[in-house]
Amino acid sequence: MSTSLTGLSVGSIAPDFELKDQHGAKVSLSSFKGNKNVVVLFIPFAFTGTCTGELCAIRDDLSAFQNDDVQVLAISCDSPFTQKVFAEKEGYNFPVLADFWPHGAAAKAYQIFNEDLGCALRGTFIIDKSGVIRWAVVNGLGDARNNGDYKAAIAAL
Repeated sequence: MSTSLTGLSVGSIAPDFELKDQHGAKVSLSSFKGNKNVVVLFIPFAFTGTCTGELCAIRDDLSAFQNDDVQVLAISCDSPFTQKVFAEKEGYNFPVLADFWPHGAAAKAYQIFNEDLGCALRGTFIIDKSGVIRWAVVNGLGDARNNGDYKAAIAAL
């Protein structure tokens, strides 16, 4: 069940971030401004059933989420080393970013950091080419996202 638990609202300017991907390269949200819409997927933890299933569904339908107009960025508070092994094991051909240090800074900027567990909530933010959040939903930690929902939101951009 998709419930808006918290998080930044539609119409807000998306906070910029610069995080390392699974290859150690720095990736910033602002680097896509003016060029691509961005789907930012916060996941609680690498290697957990729901998170792995969600990212594998993205991997298996990647052209819907990453193409000439759209870039997908997956983010968790795991270390860059964990992200590397996770992405390699599952064959993710999109950036899997480490919001590791300062711990959870990007998740905090998007108002979806769970202080008690030290992880991001399951938040999805679709950001247009001008850097404005056009669609957002935050699911409970155990509630998987509905890919159809954000495919429709991407199509509406």
